Amino acid sequence: MSVVLIRGLRRKHPSTLLGLSLDDSRLEGVVVRRANGGLRVGQPFSVSLSLDPLTADAALVGREIRNHLESAGVRERNCVVGLPLKWALTTHVEVPELPAGDVRGFLQLEAERGFPCDVSTLQIATSVCRPPSGKEHALMVGVPRNHLDLLEAALRAAKLKAVSFSLGITALQPPGAEAGEGVLALVIGEAHVGLQITCGGGVAALRTLEGALVTEGGRRQLQAELIAREARITLGQLPPGLRANVRRLRVFGPRDLAQQLADEMELRLEASGLKVELVGRYASSEFGLQLAPEAPVSAALSLAAERLARRPPAFELLPPKVTPWQELSRRYSSGRLRMAGAAAGAVGAVLVGLFLFQDWQLRRLGSQWRAMSTRVGEAQKLQDQIRQYRPWFDDSAKALTLLRQLTLAFPEDGVVSAKTVEVRDLSAVTCTGLSRDNRELLKTLARLSAAPGVANFHEGTQRGKSPVQFSFSYLWSPGGAQGSNAPSGGQSAN
Repeated sequence: MSVVLIRGLRRKHPSTLLGLSLDDSRLEGVVVRRANGGLRVGQPFSVSLSLDPLTADAALVGREIRNHLESAGVRERNCVVGLPLKWALTTHVEVPELPAGDVRGFLQLEAERGFPCDVSTLQIATSVCRPPSGKEHALMVGVPRNHLDLLEAALRAAKLKAVSFSLGITALQPPGAEAGEGVLALVIGEAHVGLQITCGGGVAALRTLEGALVTEGGRRQLQAELIAREARITLGQLPPGLRANVRRLRVFGPRDLAQQLADEMELRLEASGLKVELVGRYASSEFGLQLAPEAPVSAALSLAAERLARRPPAFELLPPKVTPWQELSRRYSSGRLRMAGAAAGAVGAVLVGLFLFQDWQLRRLGSQWRAMSTRVGEAQKLQDQIRQYRPWFDDSAKALTLLRQLTLAFPEDGVVSAKTVEVRDLSAVTCTGLSRDNRELLKTLARLSAAPGVANFHEGTQRGKSPVQFSFSYLWSPGGAQGSNAPSGGQSAN
């Protein structure tokens, strides 16, 4: 046996991704391809889902998403997804000076204290702000695992494979984009406005401003006073070391609403010294790759481009894949099941021992076979030759015996002669011939019908008088007695 070892290959980064952004019932998407040091952006689409992924059946939600993707001509399976901001729970923690190995445990304790639910039901990600002066601060974001499981099941039903779950607002304004100064970002969504503050290389604040958008007469209207008030409150809640670095305000969203919000914020936050900027297009090298200037600014595009540029998201919220072995060890690691595990280990050891014993027996038998294989091969060749040449030494000679029996029935003087003889399957015989004497013909037929091994003798038609054309047929079996050779008169065989 030859064993071929196949080395595992490293998983390559995909060159094409489908960016999706879910905001309430609105689903936006775009296909982005990385090629030749740049990003090529497909035609974006925006649809409204009639089914809620958190309440409807996952198969039905997946079918609806798949139908929308087919209508938009999207065939890409790998996708990055921007989660609704309202799914996220946040808590802010001041990080004391601790050894690097103790920071993680400290954050876990603070998460249990800060979140209003059991942290085991949340998928938690952390972003740390490191201002030039002052202490470090961490913002922890938690999303219910049940929400993520339902969304992932719907995506699988839509024949999509999620490679990342993140927040769209953090892709529009990445925390590391403006390392020198902090940025307050406002993103106009479907029914609310998202607020994010980034500074010190991390996310310092993240929240949803409910009631900032109202619908009157079928049109959405901004509540600028509410947004400005919540922005001032959020800035006031930041530690002084972080608040002093926030110097810019960037607005994302539909052109008309974003322009209105930018004008209102410039008037209402003039005293805070923030520089207001309306973001209507990407910079040519926004993600370190060349991007067409006409590419529309959207969370879906930013998520896909960020992934293709191999930049880590601010908050990675895709649940880790648990292998069957990890699940088994987690399930059976409790103390009360250790005895069952030990018993299973003992049974496994016994099975391994049996397999080893079986392997030893197979090796021993293989050694014995190698010792006799040469002689066995010679005997096998002789047996094959016997099978090949045995028909040549068959003393029965069925065909010759049949013709001999037929020849003995004809007279030696040639008065009755055979013209054609047809034999099928060495049993069915049909014969035609000529006779110059009708009496001799009758004697010949009588001798043949009474011959040993002849059955079902049947006389055919007879024509003419001299000579007489005749035919007959019969079935022959080789059980009859054999006589001496006798010449036949004028017969021919087919």
